Amino acid sequence: MELDERKVKILKAIVSNYLETGEPVGSRTISKYTDLNLSSATIRNEMSDLEDMGYICQPHTSAGRIPTDMGYRFYVDSIMEEKIETEAERENLLERVDKMEKMLKQVARVLAANTNYATLVTMPQYNNTVKFIQLSQVDESTLLAVIMVEGNIVKNKIINTTYCLKNDEILKFNILLNTFLQGASLEDINIELIQTMKKQAGEYSEILETIFQGIMEAIHEADNLKVYTSGVMNMLKYPELANSDSAEKLLGTFEDIEDREEFVKYVEEVIQKENSDIQIVIGQENQSEDLKDCSLVTATYKMPEGAKGTIGIIGPKRMDYKKVVTMLKNLTGELDDIFNNNE
Repeated sequence: MELDERKVKILKAIVSNYLETGEPVGSRTISKYTDLNLSSATIRNEMSDLEDMGYICQPHTSAGRIPTDMGYRFYVDSIMEEKIETEAERENLLERVDKMEKMLKQVARVLAANTNYATLVTMPQYNNTVKFIQLSQVDESTLLAVIMVEGNIVKNKIINTTYCLKNDEILKFNILLNTFLQGASLEDINIELIQTMKKQAGEYSEILETIFQGIMEAIHEADNLKVYTSGVMNMLKYPELANSDSAEKLLGTFEDIEDREEFVKYVEEVIQKENSDIQIVIGQENQSEDLKDCSLVTATYKMPEGAKGTIGIIGPKRMDYKKVVTMLKNLTGELDDIFNNNE
């Protein structure tokens, strides 16, 4: 039996919905998901055909359907074909991302120019809580792991194993991984949790370790921090900073990527300690040795799905706090409106 247009649409809807939710998909969901205007009974018949053909399966009685490896393969091949046909759409997406980066760089420049202090702006970050994990077989010893984290960010990871897993074994790994990792953040995943998972895996514990390592790498890749800075040389305009021993350290912090990321993490910790979106830390109040002669004013801007970005202004302890706070309030409000009205 060949896949006609109706079956193709239903199959794609099942795979897409399952990737998004991690829950078996029923006919009622598909009736709302597609533009076919079919009854639930008709969709159930089509789903039954797709199950007979090997594209979907039913994990247990009375449950909805989930894709098989064959179903994933059809879905992936379809996406690859569509990528060529929608090249213009893909370029527009890249342009939108590029505009966002340009906007945040501009924010850093405008703040530095208007305050005569040093500024930093981070790209928004999501809390990398695992929402869903799906393993599927690419070939005899290769798996594709699809990991969805908070904010519906999807990371794919190719994992090479030394063992040829069967379909029922892959299904067991999927159940095990989602049982222990679904809803867990990076901070929740510790040695005790890993050891418990390995005990559950039994004779497959070594394979689980390989799979787990690949999944953790993918999650960490989603956690990369981008920071934009401006006005670093403004710090030398103030004698108390230019003559200070900390001036060299402070300038180095902005120039060195690793030091800058550590510095931004510190700034984010300052914000998280209080409920207010704007924080002011002065001189010795700073835990960072590089800021003992400076004041730090920080703010957050918010994105849909809970993502947050950080804006920081660093200057002498005699900075114009009223002006800085007013600018930050206005700016974060504008950013919130821009990002949340353009979902």
